[in-house]
Amino acid sequence: MATDGMNRRQFIRVSGAAAAVTATGIEGIIAARQAPAYAQGTKLHIVRWVDFIPEADVELKRQAPEASKALGAEVTFEFINANDVQPRITAAIQSGAGADLFFMMYNWPQLYQSSLVDVSDVAGAVAKEQGGFYGVFEPSFRVGGKWLGMPHSIVGNAVAYRKSWFKEVGFEQFPDTWDGVRKAAAALKKKGRPWGQTLGHTFGDAPTWAYPLLWSFGGAETDKTGKKVALNSKGTVESIKWMQAFWKDGCDEGGLAWDDTNNNRAFHAGEISASLNGASIYIVAKRKKDQIKDDKGEPMFQDIDHALYPFKGGPGQYPLYFSNGHAVMKYSKNQKLAKDFLRWLHKKENFEKWFQVNEGYSVAAAKSWEKHGMWAKVDKPLKMFQTAARNTRIFGYAGPSTGKATEAFSKYIIVDMYAKAVQGMKAEDAVKWAAGELKKIYEG
Repeated sequence: MATDGMNRRQFIRVSGAAAAVTATGIEGIIAARQAPAYAQGTKLHIVRWVDFIPEADVELKRQAPEASKALGAEVTFEFINANDVQPRITAAIQSGAGADLFFMMYNWPQLYQSSLVDVSDVAGAVAKEQGGFYGVFEPSFRVGGKWLGMPHSIVGNAVAYRKSWFKEVGFEQFPDTWDGVRKAAAALKKKGRPWGQTLGHTFGDAPTWAYPLLWSFGGAETDKTGKKVALNSKGTVESIKWMQAFWKDGCDEGGLAWDDTNNNRAFHAGEISASLNGASIYIVAKRKKDQIKDDKGEPMFQDIDHALYPFKGGPGQYPLYFSNGHAVMKYSKNQKLAKDFLRWLHKKENFEKWFQVNEGYSVAAAKSWEKHGMWAKVDKPLKMFQTAARNTRIFGYAGPSTGKATEAFSKYIIVDMYAKAVQGMKAEDAVKWAAGELKKIYEG
């Protein structure tokens, strides 16, 4: 809140500078014949998720001093649990104070558009230099013709599964149809090796399972106008009935309460046979091969492969991948510096180091990175992520991906529709409930 000539933020900055002078002495500054680092008190604060590839966060922390030197300002990263990012953004907007840049998931710029800075100059330059952005970013990060978020990367997902276990129940290759997957999961559950799938209130593995399941059976949240709810359809009901059978026959039913970390831990512990996930299950197992072993004492990563989701058998296969980027907040007093940082972050020589550490878990938002030499070196199970970003959809289908679609996602309506059904609600009643919740958003 502003006061007579000084707000709280300025007070803290000035107080901090005064404390520094008190601690080191003005004589020391004069003797050194140079200004102290960041003499104007300029700091850039970026909030991001805690990455599922720990080395990715380590690389950004390593780059922070380089960015600080290049920009003449102190650049700091703060990493928080992904499920805590959205509440943090909301609190910052409401108070008018907080981080200068926030990590943005999916189509969040649509939801927070009135609070975000136009970064079209930065996004346009990077897109032109690096082959353009993948199509998912146009409806999600561009609002009213302006880029309100800077596209950064996409986490492609696939089913990580134990090859030997599937072979033991008669599947030499991973089944690629809905019916085949249900049968395989049922056989594995009987052997104490269920499928692990969350239907909890968590940002990644639950919605990236539920939305493609809906779409691939022909279901949709709205009609093409995005103004009329179209969820109540034969396809939606069929998708729920499949999920009910799959859940009962083949899944670890504790998955209802899982977040995005539980399935990784369960997989590495040998408790589940398969799970929809990014490449992190494989990559972490490989990088910790001396710790993560299979039941024979061999490195588990050697028994892991990936399969595409959603499966065949419906009207089409339409995935939802985790697209993300960064947004500059309007309340920030460092907007120019924030945009300069985004330019620095996306310079090829800087982005490349982070990109390679991910080894295919997070791919770039710009298309030219598909041609990077890293892809010739990654393990075969990871090569499928090279082009994973090409065909992903975003919330709101069949209508536009508006802030209303983000609100529906944030309330986990589609995820809860499936969760209620696997807990015993009739498929038709689950659809009726979800359609009613969507109408409050889209038609209310």
